[in-house]
Amino acid sequence: MEHNEIEILLVEDNMNDAEMTIRTLRKKNLVNHVLHLKDGASALHYLFGTGEFTGRNISHTPKLILLDLKMPKVDGLEVLEKVKQQELTKTIPVVVLTSSRESPDIKKAYELGANSYIVKPVDFEGFVKAISELGFYWLLFNQDSFK
Repeated sequence: MEHNEIEILLVEDNMNDAEMTIRTLRKKNLVNHVLHLKDGASALHYLFGTGEFTGRNISHTPKLILLDLKMPKVDGLEVLEKVKQQELTKTIPVVVLTSSRESPDIKKAYELGANSYIVKPVDFEGFVKAISELGFYWLLFNQDSFK
């Protein structure tokens, strides 16, 4: 793996949730290279080498995208749709990690190609457990068929 290759792209506008997610993944030794972006527009720029990430080698794709839905600029469903439409990114597993329990959001996320939809637990212990299990599954057990 190249030194700067990102394993997880975390797209989350809530700084507390982002810090807890990163801290949990690192504490459980699940990942070293996490890129945290605060909105959907930055995520799309990163993935497709545009905007602030112009010139980035876009063939280096993350192993997993953790995606919040309710974000500024570009929401998570729009990011998900664009990721799953592009040849370069459509095989990257996308886990929606959000506080939205709204049925239309869940249905739409799966229709657009989400690999999993997880509602964030509100308590710290539940959040840590969910992130740990998520990391174990997607980074250790799931077979990486496209690399």
